[in-house]
Amino acid sequence: MSDTSHQIKRQINHRGVTIPTFIYGTAWKEDQSEVLTQLAIESGFLGIDTANQRRHYNEAGVGQAVQKKLAENKLKREDLFLQTKFTYSASQDHRLPYDPDADYSTQVRQSFENSLVHFGTSYLDSYILHGPAFTSGLSPSDWEVWQEMENLKKSGSIKLLGVSNIGYDQLELLFEKSEVKPAFVQNRCFARTKWDIRIRELCRSNDIIYQGFSLLTANSMDLDHPEIYIIAKQKRCSIAQMVFRFAMQVGMIPLTGTTSKSHMKEDLEVYAIELDEDEINTIENISLYTFH
Repeated sequence: MSDTSHQIKRQINHRGVTIPTFIYGTAWKEDQSEVLTQLAIESGFLGIDTANQRRHYNEAGVGQAVQKKLAENKLKREDLFLQTKFTYSASQDHRLPYDPDADYSTQVRQSFENSLVHFGTSYLDSYILHGPAFTSGLSPSDWEVWQEMENLKKSGSIKLLGVSNIGYDQLELLFEKSEVKPAFVQNRCFARTKWDIRIRELCRSNDIIYQGFSLLTANSMDLDHPEIYIIAKQKRCSIAQMVFRFAMQVGMIPLTGTTSKSHMKEDLEVYAIELDEDEINTIENISLYTFH
């Protein structure tokens, strides 16, 4: 279902936590992580997503940017939504934020404490399991990791928990068996699956917010369809703006990883756009019009 009946807010309340409805993602920024994160905050992004995974993220650089912006006293810590992740060693390189020989609970604590140091904060708004250990089912290691994440939440160091790169059956199992339920799912979102519709529907029915990433880069073929250009032209917006607005209207929080100051500004202008039901349906089903 779309959300065309009212204006989408820049922030919402979810389980007692204020969450921006658009998040800046910091993957693959390397040495530019600090500068680009500062630029994103200056542009108006109040939600920052990263991971303590040096292979694809520079969390220390992201944290430096956050600390510098807070030191200017124009923003308070509670104004920002900071989200990072625990990543298994199989998805890391040699620059690990924990002892790989330690048990998983210890690895989670070490990674988390390292993240707090990077951000210079005493708590995180959202802590994400970067992905289950395997592509099907949940392993004993997944449960050990999740239980330690639950312990950190209970201690007050984390406000909300989430999981990334997860399949439908895995999410169903996690929701059913966990004590602290995930508040977020963050997945790479493909048009060919109607923008991850099955998992989005599972999220909607269980009070989980879906965060979509790679909305543009994972769907370049589908977004090159004439129907997409027609809608963007009618709305007098870019295709990127149209996709991000679509994501919001179907209930997602989109992530953008743009490195362009002008694109950051344009991305945040999507709140002034509104798609009608027919346009939503066309975008949601655009994969039916294209050939893979």
